[in-house]
Amino acid sequence: MILNPKFPLYLPGVENSNNDHVTIIGASLREDITILGYFVSGNGGLEIKIQNEYSTKDYTSFSEILKKFMQDNQLQNVQRLAMAVPGPVINGKSSPARLGWDLDIEEYTQGFGFEKGDMLNDLEASAYGMALLEDSDLDPIYTSGHLEKGNVAILAPGNGLGEAGYFFDGKFLRPFATEGGHSEFSPRTNVEVEFYQFLNNIYGIVSWENVLSKTGLFNIYRFLRDVKRHPEPEWLAERLAGGNFVEEIYKAAVEEDVLICKIALDTFLEFLAREANNLVLKLKATGGLLISGDIPQAIREYIDKGKFYDKFKISDKMEGMLKSTPLYLIKQNHTALKGSALYTAYYQN
Repeated sequence: MILNPKFPLYLPGVENSNNDHVTIIGASLREDITILGYFVSGNGGLEIKIQNEYSTKDYTSFSEILKKFMQDNQLQNVQRLAMAVPGPVINGKSSPARLGWDLDIEEYTQGFGFEKGDMLNDLEASAYGMALLEDSDLDPIYTSGHLEKGNVAILAPGNGLGEAGYFFDGKFLRPFATEGGHSEFSPRTNVEVEFYQFLNNIYGIVSWENVLSKTGLFNIYRFLRDVKRHPEPEWLAERLAGGNFVEEIYKAAVEEDVLICKIALDTFLEFLAREANNLVLKLKATGGLLISGDIPQAIREYIDKGKFYDKFKISDKMEGMLKSTPLYLIKQNHTALKGSALYTAYYQN
């Protein structure tokens, strides 16, 4: 995996030969699946040797998963550890609500004998990992042909709503995390006011994550079903109860032409376009917007790119900036795993 020139990341250690042939364990922690990989650095990139997945809920701590991964693959004397976690990281520590674990990079570095360890927010790690993508992994919604020089925004709805960015310093892109997904959602139309009130009764404070996530898509669907009284076929209720909610909604919309599912997806995508607009404006992301995450990947074929772009560029005074911003869908997954390892390999000399 070699860096894509579209992403001139600030990685000063790339030029240091001491960072070649370094062994690294990367870990991407999620509430459903934790993915670990064994990497070796070299030539400014990474080679992944092993990758395993573990059901997060089957373990009581990250240490337990890490120990099993090393035992399963007979790994010894690994030099560095890299972690991507679904929450804010402060002074090498994090307590992601969706995991219910207190994480401390020093504890793992010392306890397992690594020379060096790093912990990143998962979307910041994904930002590094996106620099390893091929051009074929970038599906343009609107583009002038390349990412322009400027800040870049990243929006990733999945189990939660990840938001991050790259700051362009005039030469390099420097990834950074945000917790913008927890900023408060605001309605625009009368129906959206009803939707807000519906969510307010459930959550109190209504964040964008309550709207743009797997739970958010379910919130939209049950509002349409329970408040707006759109009919739900009996067979669909059974499928939704026993299957992957996003996948079943998508299949019912595309294959069965079920109206409530089509409205739910259309509503979700309109909200996604609006929050994409918000994020681009707040980060002044003239360099572009990258949309990743499990949900956009799952429903990518459903997305009407022209309609999304039209909804995205609506603004009181900034339409000129928004309509010239390149927009891409990311087709590749596991960028947080690779990005955390890349950071640990090359961020420092």
